[in-house]
Amino acid sequence: MDLNFSKEDIQFRDEVRDWLNNGGYPEHVKYKQDNDEALTRQDMVDFHKAVSAKGWMGYNWPVEYGGTGWTPTQLYIYNQEFGKAGCPPLLAFGVSMVGPVIYTFGNDEQKKRFLPDILEFNTWWCQGYSEPGSGSDLASLKTKAVRDGDHYIINGSKTWTTLAQSADWIFVLVRTESTGKKQEGISFILVDMKTPGIEVKPIITIDGEHEVNSVFFTDVKVPAENIIGEEGKGWTYAKFLLAHERFGIAAIGTSMRQLAKLKEVVSDLDNSELNKKVAEVELSISALELTELRLLSALENGGNPGAESSILKIKGTEIQQRLTEIFVEAAGEYALMYPGAHGYGSNDKPSGPEFAAASLSKYLNMRKTSIYGGSNEIQKNIISKFVLGV
Repeated sequence: MDLNFSKEDIQFRDEVRDWLNNGGYPEHVKYKQDNDEALTRQDMVDFHKAVSAKGWMGYNWPVEYGGTGWTPTQLYIYNQEFGKAGCPPLLAFGVSMVGPVIYTFGNDEQKKRFLPDILEFNTWWCQGYSEPGSGSDLASLKTKAVRDGDHYIINGSKTWTTLAQSADWIFVLVRTESTGKKQEGISFILVDMKTPGIEVKPIITIDGEHEVNSVFFTDVKVPAENIIGEEGKGWTYAKFLLAHERFGIAAIGTSMRQLAKLKEVVSDLDNSELNKKVAEVELSISALELTELRLLSALENGGNPGAESSILKIKGTEIQQRLTEIFVEAAGEYALMYPGAHGYGSNDKPSGPEFAAASLSKYLNMRKTSIYGGSNEIQKNIISKFVLGV
């Protein structure tokens, strides 16, 4: 096992750092990220367009479809450096989820139609998987698509649909046939969000943000040519996509950046208990990084990831949550004064340390990380099957 970067990998790392530090990373986006300010839809578009212009949008795609063709180690470096720089996460729904499904299972016309726009971020995608009562048990979904000539008519609803309010298209799992086995009869279809009959209703999360939505389909007419692969084979494509979704959820680079900020905060507090907690989470991050490097070494030598991806997902998200918990502890009573709680301090600005204003909202928002991409409880079941064979 070789955990050292090659000369080529180090050169690539330097190229990424140069782009991030010398004008590639849009300044207005960087400013907002560094100062915990909310990004607008246009900010996100600008950031993705900048990455696309550099030729890095297809970070996980093969070269024949316009991707970078990077090695697993280069992809690790790319994700880590972007995380350390505080970049917003690249939206996974297009480039990391539906894109690979289209170039793997779609026909030539679908590839020509959709893949270039994904790479250039001309299309903002969202994911229509979860339904009320069909989250972890996704195969029990009830949204139906009935064939009507050259179209499908879709009726049903999806929930927890991230950023659907900004999306141009949605990829949807629908039931095209009822069979004895719930994993059968499911199809994967692409839907223009401007299609009549689609209604998006916001779900305001506990941190007060509008990030997720309910999406309702009422007699939505979709061309049959938008179905991916074979009718009834959607569960196969869904499992393929979920494997891509879990990649990068550990977000080690982002956790390293948050750790550095946390160490600065705690160093001013003279609190031995907090110092101990920060040291513990730093050790956890180091162990997680070594685990990911071992996985990279195996991949570079022709191995296949087994339980490791689930281990990274569980531990990575636990660390993300733990970091926000310690920030709240460090902020103390000032953590209650999160953005939106006006009327305190001079000039309507938060009293207390600057970091405190966003600490509680981040803590509340990060409760989600152990759920999306396959809940951590489900990941433990996967690990038991790989390791114990049960």
